[in-house]
This record gives sequence, C-alpha cells and structure tokens, in this order.
Amino acid sequence: MITVGRIAYINCYPVYAAIDRGAVRLPAALVTGTPAELNDLLVAGALDLSVISAVEFARHAEHLRLLPGLGITSDGPVKSVTLFSKRAIGELDGRTVLLSASSRTAVALLELLCRDVWGIAPRFAQARAEAADLDTLARLPHEAVLVIGDAALALAARRAYPERVDLGEAWKRWTGLPFVFAVWAARRTADRDAVGRAHRALLAARDWGLAHLDELAAQAHRTSGVPLAECRAYLAGLDYAFGDRHVAGLETFFRKLAAHGLAPAASLRYLEVA
Repeated sequence: MITVGRIAYINCYPVYAAIDRGAVRLPAALVTGTPAELNDLLVAGALDLSVISAVEFARHAEHLRLLPGLGITSDGPVKSVTLFSKRAIGELDGRTVLLSASSRTAVALLELLCRDVWGIAPRFAQARAEAADLDTLARLPHEAVLVIGDAALALAARRAYPERVDLGEAWKRWTGLPFVFAVWAARRTADRDAVGRAHRALLAARDWGLAHLDELAAQAHRTSGVPLAECRAYLAGLDYAFGDRHVAGLETFFRKLAAHGLAPAASLRYLEVA
C-alpha cells in the first residue's frame, strides 16, 4: 500500500473529509503533517504521493510529477496566507519580519513581493507560527510576521496588527493570474497503478467536499474557533482545481523564482494516471 501525505489545516478539509468520514475510500495509508514536514517526507522518498508546496515542487521537479486537476489555489484573496504588520509595508525595509516555519511557498512569494513589487529588504527570521504559538509569537521582537493556515485565520480574528496584506490578493494584483499555493505530486518511482487509484480517490473526495462545504465549515468552526461565517467564506473562496489558468500562474511563479535564484527552472511534468 502506498503512503499519501495530508495537511491537517482547514483548507484541506474539502479534499480529505470524505476519506475521514468513509464517503470515499482511499487505497493508501495517510500521513499527517505540516506543509514543510510533508514537503521533506515526499522529497526524501518517505511518501509516495502528497500535497506539496508549489515552491518545493519547483525545486524537486526532477523527482516528482504533478497529479492533474487538483491543487490549493486562489484567484484573489486567500485569507490564510497573510503578512501582519505593525507599520505600513513600505516602512519594513531593514526591519525584522518573522516567517512561518511551516510554509515555503508563502515565504518565497513574500520574498518576490518584497523585491519586485514593494522594493524593500526586510530582515527575515524564522519562527514557529502555528495556532498554538500565537501568544509566544506576539512576545518576539518583530515589526511584521507572515502566518499561514489556521493560525492566520485565528490571528486575523484578534485584530492585533493595523496592517494586513493577503498574499493571494497581492499576487493577483501583480500578475492578473491565480496563485497556486500547493499541488499534489507523486514520486516518479512510485507504483503508477497505485498512484492512479489514489489520485482518482482524491478527485472524488474533493468533489464530495465541495458539495458539503456547509458541513465542513461547521467542522472548521468547531476545530479552530474561527466564526462559522468566516470559515464558510474561507472555504468557498479557495479553488481546488488545477486547470490552464492555474498552470499559467504556476509557470509565472516558477519563472520569477528562477530569476532570483530561489528555485531552478522547472517544467510542469504530469504523472500519467488515466
């Protein structure tokens, strides 16, 4: 049986809830972790298939193939990838900005925005920024902090920072394209038939999840404490498809990363699963 990685964040409920509830059978063993943990496990060969940060796919494309039709994307505001700042963004030059240790795509996107859009060079420092870490995070010296996932939703609800930048919205304003935060990919060495079965199950689970967003928003509210209406709006605002415009957005991201040496040039290479 192959191993499949999954993130426990709310944004993955529409893909994995059907599997957890027995509505769709996944012929694989699930491994749960943060985005950064799953990235490393897939690259190391400890997982056969996983959701993976877009930037890590770019960095390791020679070992991986994308699974068609499935991603975590936004065509505008994403709500859960946010730079929270104590001062105007243009005033962060030379200032300390804390970066979530759980995400690499968001960090790379923030670096691009700082260099190419805002023209600033903050001093970056990594910090734990999961939901349970927010009180500790607030005591660290910083002028701004990049937070992702459930923690970003919880921190936004606290209204502790006067300035907030939604990185999905900033990308859309910059490029006019959707942003692909994560994709699903398989090891090139993974059993093709087994990957195909798992891929089809994930697509079916995604379709079930999108048809049951009210139930999943209620579950997200119970889990996170984020108001129900915000959970519903958040899930509805995400896109779990991966079509031509998403490919264009991902290719644009890859080109910008490569231009700054943040990732090697990468092509989109699909694992044939039909």
